[in-house]
Amino acid sequence: MSKLWGGRFTKETNKLVEQYTASISFDQQLASEDITGSLAHVAMLGKCGILTPSEVNTITEGLHAVQQKMTNGNANFKIEDEDIHMNIERMLIEEIGPVGGKLHTGRSRNDQVATDMHLYLRRHVVHFVQLLSDLQRALVQQAEQNMDTILPGYTHLQRAQPILFSHHLLAYVAMLQRDIERLMDSYKRINTMPLGAGALAGTTFPIDRHYTASLLHFDHLYENSIDAVSDRDFIVEFLADASLIMLHLSRLSEELVLWSSTEFSFIELDDAFCTGSSIMPQKKNPDVPELVRGKTGRVYGHLMGLLTLLKSLPLAYNKDMQEDKEGMFDTVQTLQGALQLFAPMIATMKVNKTNMMKAVREDYSNATDIADYLVNKGLPFRAAHEVIGKIVLYCIENKKYLLDLTLEEYKQFNVLFEKDIFVALQPENVVNARDMHGGTAKKRVSQAIEQVKLCIEKSDTWVKEHTIT
Repeated sequence: MSKLWGGRFTKETNKLVEQYTASISFDQQLASEDITGSLAHVAMLGKCGILTPSEVNTITEGLHAVQQKMTNGNANFKIEDEDIHMNIERMLIEEIGPVGGKLHTGRSRNDQVATDMHLYLRRHVVHFVQLLSDLQRALVQQAEQNMDTILPGYTHLQRAQPILFSHHLLAYVAMLQRDIERLMDSYKRINTMPLGAGALAGTTFPIDRHYTASLLHFDHLYENSIDAVSDRDFIVEFLADASLIMLHLSRLSEELVLWSSTEFSFIELDDAFCTGSSIMPQKKNPDVPELVRGKTGRVYGHLMGLLTLLKSLPLAYNKDMQEDKEGMFDTVQTLQGALQLFAPMIATMKVNKTNMMKAVREDYSNATDIADYLVNKGLPFRAAHEVIGKIVLYCIENKKYLLDLTLEEYKQFNVLFEKDIFVALQPENVVNARDMHGGTAKKRVSQAIEQVKLCIEKSDTWVKEHTIT
């Protein structure tokens, strides 16, 4: 069969050119969206009197037949037909005859593929909001179960100040909330319809773009036909959002890897999310967080690749833009795999409260509280800071910790010390002393958990409202 666009040409396409330029190997992932867009397009053509009711019915039934073949795995994709759009059109014509060629009236592959990608990302963005909410739920569940668990907080990967483990987990919940909000905001631009822009200038047929948009549940139309077919900002934005999500998952992955090591032994990941060694039988490897950490660079690469692709393209459509899809598909797959694994992995994680508390008691992370203690007794902070520095040095030289010192030893450094210093230095009191909005005090963390639950409920509602069946 000759090319559907072959009337202009006197030679067959070189086979190497066909192989090099064809996108059917990957854009067949848009098959469902392409059928959905075509069904709305043909309905609009009928409403506007461009096609007869009989033609609309025949084409609609043919599209459903093609869709059923694809669902059953019986679709015959051909590389000669280049992409998913031409393959579906060819299969439609095989199914219902020449009338199938009327489906393409009033549109171009340029606005058709852009519409497909908007539909594709719209569906997945809603799903990702749900997956992020599920991960937030798992983190909140662990936070609630560990409201009395204290571990060292770190700066520079050095023990800094005691914090609630729940407070630490809620930091990731906050990151994920920003990710959710970014995806929700991007939905406004994703849910904008380019269909009807044609190749770049629109069409001479009396189409009704608003009607098509209503059938496809688009909230907005592209106002400029050139912009409609050349815009890939919405994909760049998604890749940027996905990169930030992976960044946050990678940071959490790094901590899970560290915490599950023998050197930390703060947590243990469930066996279902770990693997063993082919030579060392004792090993239990945190492969899931390690691989998520590694795949983060893959997603970054897709973002940089698309930005580089677009940076010098003249308006409107160029064949270069075919390269916008594989990175998008791979990012969707990579992000989906990571998020689907992370929620159950966090939910089943065992927390070693004893080792966390041991780490807090065998360090100097409560040193700041001694300084605050002296400040409350009238000593300037800088002077108190110097006193505590000397105390810590004394402890290191004598292989002691701050709670091991006697009152007499404290008084050697400053006469303001009294017995209540030992109360102030208890890890529970150190934590609860941070009783301010956003602090690690148990009361504040409990309040934060309740606020997070409200955010999760709002996300769930948003997902229900934006799920299109």
